[in-house]
Amino acid sequence: MKLLDRLQNEVLVADGAMGTLLYSYGIDFCYEQLNIEKPEVIERIHKDYIAAGADIIQTNTYGANSLKLTRYGLQDRVKEFNEAAVRIAKRAAAPGNQYVLGTIGGLLGIGKSDASISEVLKYVQQQADALLAGEPDGLLLETYYDFEELTAVVTKLRKMTDLPIIAQVSMDEPGILQNGLPLNDALHRLESLGADVVGVNCRLGPHHTIQAFDNVTLPKHAFLSAAPNASLLDVENGRMVYASEADYFGRAATSLREEGVRLIGGCCGTTPSHIAAAKKQIKGLPPVTEKVIKLQRPIVIREADPVKHEPLHVKAKTKRTVIVELDTPRHLETDKYFEGATQLYDAGVDAVTLADNSLASPRISNMAMGSILKHEYSVRPLVHLTCRDRNLIGLQSHLMGLDALGIHDILAVTGDPTKVGDFPGATSVYDVSSMELLQLIKQLNKGISFTGKPLRKKANFSVAAAFNPNVRVLDRAVKRLEQKIECGADYIITQPVYTKEKIIDIYEATKHLDTPIFLGIMPLTNIRNAEFLHHEVPGIKLSDEVLERMRACGESREKATQEGITIAKELIDTAAKLFNGIYIITPFLRYDMSLELITHIKELDEEKERKIVHA
Repeated sequence: MKLLDRLQNEVLVADGAMGTLLYSYGIDFCYEQLNIEKPEVIERIHKDYIAAGADIIQTNTYGANSLKLTRYGLQDRVKEFNEAAVRIAKRAAAPGNQYVLGTIGGLLGIGKSDASISEVLKYVQQQADALLAGEPDGLLLETYYDFEELTAVVTKLRKMTDLPIIAQVSMDEPGILQNGLPLNDALHRLESLGADVVGVNCRLGPHHTIQAFDNVTLPKHAFLSAAPNASLLDVENGRMVYASEADYFGRAATSLREEGVRLIGGCCGTTPSHIAAAKKQIKGLPPVTEKVIKLQRPIVIREADPVKHEPLHVKAKTKRTVIVELDTPRHLETDKYFEGATQLYDAGVDAVTLADNSLASPRISNMAMGSILKHEYSVRPLVHLTCRDRNLIGLQSHLMGLDALGIHDILAVTGDPTKVGDFPGATSVYDVSSMELLQLIKQLNKGISFTGKPLRKKANFSVAAAFNPNVRVLDRAVKRLEQKIECGADYIITQPVYTKEKIIDIYEATKHLDTPIFLGIMPLTNIRNAEFLHHEVPGIKLSDEVLERMRACGESREKATQEGITIAKELIDTAAKLFNGIYIITPFLRYDMSLELITHIKELDEEKERKIVHA
């Protein structure tokens, strides 16, 4: 009897985790490679699950796609690994006629990959072709956090095969996907696209998986599935463990059946003993055909708090807008910093920007200093936020803290690697890239957590993205800039530029964009500063002319300072004609230099106004 026919009248049990058992055996390399090098290990695991009562087993192919295999240098062996996996599973299942599902794992999710949907579909087709050649009883799509990816994959596979497709999402919060979509809506959407079985797997233990199904109605044309983890993850003596008892998992299987689930298996941490317990508990129980949904009061997400200032990206579309960077100190003496920031703001800048441990060197927290500037000195802060120093937990917590402090202006940056800074042995986190951070910040603006959970109130962030125009191929950099805009950047802040020609090139390459650009200008202080920036700081290049002009100042601090300001003024003269946004970067807390440049910008604008009036 075919799989879907069985599910019409029975609750079936699938196998549990493959990786958990391989990990317990001490195997710490590519699991899919075992399909060729240790097939007997994989077959033994399949047989152990079958002996435990599994009606369905899945192939050892969760990561058998060219993208994931690239990390092992095995990207050319996709066909080989997948075909071998089907053979092994079918050989193990033959004596008892268990069903074999060809597994395809999700690729996207927060910080998981930079692959596009079109690229994902190429990987999926390559893997699916190899799996389908082995004639499995169906395809299993598991651990998909990105719903757009899963819908695209289901649509693709439905055109490739008439075999049953089991499509499973993964959640961080019970009943809600990462994009805020309710689980019920997601599962019914998958059903409409042609999935035959829809459900959830991974991340959540039995308790929260059961809870996730509370508000899931029974599909009309598909069946429900669930494969929870054994429990929440713990760490014991440096190893990841799941502490759930098999009997508890078995009792949970009966609760899942009561929620209407007809295909029950296990994910991370589950073993044959968990599957045996589930089989024992649900054996002989008929599937649920009617279900009463538990009504829940909807969570109201209120609008964001109003902001005092006009957003920078709104003003910069029509008016001169100037922001000045003044990095927080690398020591605990703050008097000069606050003195400089207040003078800059009093001089008329729209915001004072604070870098986030630039060049991977620790400074006083820009959140703390930004809060003091805002609440004690009435200075508008624009804080940078790097992906380098915080994991997803820290990033969301930090952003929620900024919202609570009323700080709404943010520059999202990936961050310099720790190897360039004071602690080269420190860990660079990079859970996400700046593009993904932009998307997550915009999600907070909708009142939705990174996990999809409602936050009860919308944030109100105006977020900038960084742009490095000091590259050989500017068009390629602009393409990446366009991607950042697609991810939600409200405006752009560039690295400092040191030639008029480059400023004009930037304008020509970006004039098709509606997103405001703040052109970066940083005055040089002396030849050593100039050569350091040119030779050692990523993303900054000086012209030979600028280097020679600074070199000609010799050891005179006064001459070097004045020449640095003169060069910056010349660059501003060009930038001010082409861009409304000017971004002045203050070197070494030398805010006197920035003040002189602010005065120069004002004089340029006043002269322009006079010409308009006289005209």
